Amino acid sequence: MGKMLLRGGQVITMDDSIGDLPKADVLIDGDKIVAIEPEITADAEVVDVTGQIVLPGFVDTHRHTWEAAIRGSAPNATLDDYFVEILDTFAPLYRPEDVYASNLAGALECLNAGITTLVDWSHINNTPEHPDAGIRGLQESGIRAQYAYGSANLSLSDYWFDSKIAIPAGDVERVRNTYFSSDDGLLTMGLATRGTGFCQDDVVRAEWELARRLGIPITVHVAMGRVAGRFGMVHKLSQLGLLGPDTTYIHCCYFDDEEWQLVADSGGMISIAPLVELQMGHGWPPVVKAVQYGLRPSLSIDVVTTVPGDMFTQIRAAFGAERARINEVSWQADTDAPAHMPTARQLLRMATVDGARVAGVEDRTGTLTPGKQADLIVIDTGALNVAPVLDPVAAVTLSADVSNVDTVIVGGVVQKRAGKLVADTARARGLVQASSDYLVGQAAARKQSA
Repeated sequence: MGKMLLRGGQVITMDDSIGDLPKADVLIDGDKIVAIEPEITADAEVVDVTGQIVLPGFVDTHRHTWEAAIRGSAPNATLDDYFVEILDTFAPLYRPEDVYASNLAGALECLNAGITTLVDWSHINNTPEHPDAGIRGLQESGIRAQYAYGSANLSLSDYWFDSKIAIPAGDVERVRNTYFSSDDGLLTMGLATRGTGFCQDDVVRAEWELARRLGIPITVHVAMGRVAGRFGMVHKLSQLGLLGPDTTYIHCCYFDDEEWQLVADSGGMISIAPLVELQMGHGWPPVVKAVQYGLRPSLSIDVVTTVPGDMFTQIRAAFGAERARINEVSWQADTDAPAHMPTARQLLRMATVDGARVAGVEDRTGTLTPGKQADLIVIDTGALNVAPVLDPVAAVTLSADVSNVDTVIVGGVVQKRAGKLVADTARARGLVQASSDYLVGQAAARKQSA
């Protein structure tokens, strides 16, 4: 990696001290941003981005990347259906090579869509070889990621709903020592726990204590759908003395006010997966509620079995759903819309800097700030769905799509240039197709023999 100068772009830094620059140069040296100025002269590779939009890469704070091989397999599923159609049908069939293929293809999908940081919520660790394969897929893709080590998924009765089986501490320690001895690399580690209601109390305690002993963050699904929406999971975690600033709470659709306050007081973090929540029955995406309690919610995709894997979709789902919900209340009361209506910039913050905080990397990415890692994307503004650009933030959040992501850089390394990934996408595509064929065939054979 040498020096690279992005010249003449419309720069959305997401750094409040720098702001938006209608025309500026961004200088990258090695893996870091070193300067952002109206005009920079430097001995560097010059990339002309005149008129294009330069902004931080998106951050996806919760994706079951292993499901890439079964993309679109549950288009009409509710959350209850998902447990049967995915976790009880496909998950037990996954081989390590299927996890590898899915993580490689899924991470490249992220990069193609401008997602430069991913929290890989990997609850597919059916053998010790499974996490090794998943991590290898992430490594080879070039994405920045938190690998969140989750449980096995061999049967619903054993691993969900009052489970007695904890994530194996010995293997978590092995993975930590083997791949994540430092927390400063492109890949970091977390623990993806099922939590209260899904596991017995001693399992919950053991998993929380394991994560804290190893110094890795915790991520957990809470308060969603007909079942988990009634578990009172945060109340229970509070009773167990386990709340803390190292925990990300995913979905949160059915928190009561006391639970919101408990999370806020403990310094917890929030990940919202808007389209899944709307589509699968988790509940309303609680963007405004989280903000009202002083939290900085982030956005995530969740499962490509049922929704698209890009951040543009999530931004619009959250934006539209929350504004629709608030407008309906205002209509019923015959009042003007309140001041706390979500804005386009607020959603872009959720998709970038607030996501970086939840992923544990706000100190190194999420904004275009000199000294931070060079994780950024360039949006082509010449396409008919984007031009003309009157408001760059609106252009990104409400007009652009994956086809407009021209350039993606992670840690100073170009991963996408002129609209094309630099990776061997044909190989990744072939691997994930072979896994898909195997898994679908095995699932059909099992169903026939049942």
